[in-house]
Amino acid sequence: MKVAGFAGYSGSGKTTLVEKLIPALKRRGLRVSVVKHAHHKFDIDHPGKDTFRHRAAGASEVVVASSNRLALIREFETPARPTVHQLLAELDHSVDWVLVEGFKESELPKIEIWRPHGPTSEGKPARYMHDAFIVAIATDLPAQLPEKTSLAVLNLNDAEAVADYLVNNQNRFHYQPPCVPASPAHTRLTDKTSP
Repeated sequence: MKVAGFAGYSGSGKTTLVEKLIPALKRRGLRVSVVKHAHHKFDIDHPGKDTFRHRAAGASEVVVASSNRLALIREFETPARPTVHQLLAELDHSVDWVLVEGFKESELPKIEIWRPHGPTSEGKPARYMHDAFIVAIATDLPAQLPEKTSLAVLNLNDAEAVADYLVNNQNRFHYQPPCVPASPAHTRLTDKTSP
């Protein structure tokens, strides 16, 4: 399994790029999954639905499945911040690529999405000069990068070129789970220890 992170400020174009990369990689015959960091109050369920009613009644986990898909909704009894590694452990590891959106502090190889004049990135510094896990930069204004770099500079608006970069450099993105002693902070979310 190969894992590529996409880090950038809100509004920089991470979601748009990841959305375009999924079909670009699938056209190359590759299976793709996504891990996305979300706001702490996000919900994929809706009042009135059976699954919502089961959660409201106190179920810790609800699994709903059909012949086409499966969804697991897990409630944390106390607020928790799953690590990106815990979330990756939840996935089917036979997938070819996992695209991780957000988790900009993670120790994963990442492509920085950089726009000097984005709606929420105006005046915010680029990360590539100080984050050793950034392996490339995707931007629409390469001439305005704040510092010269030996990193690959990719066209943010060319998902096919970014997909080519990932495939051509796939060994760099091979996922190795962290080798740490088992502890609650590094267990799978399915373990019954608190995350």
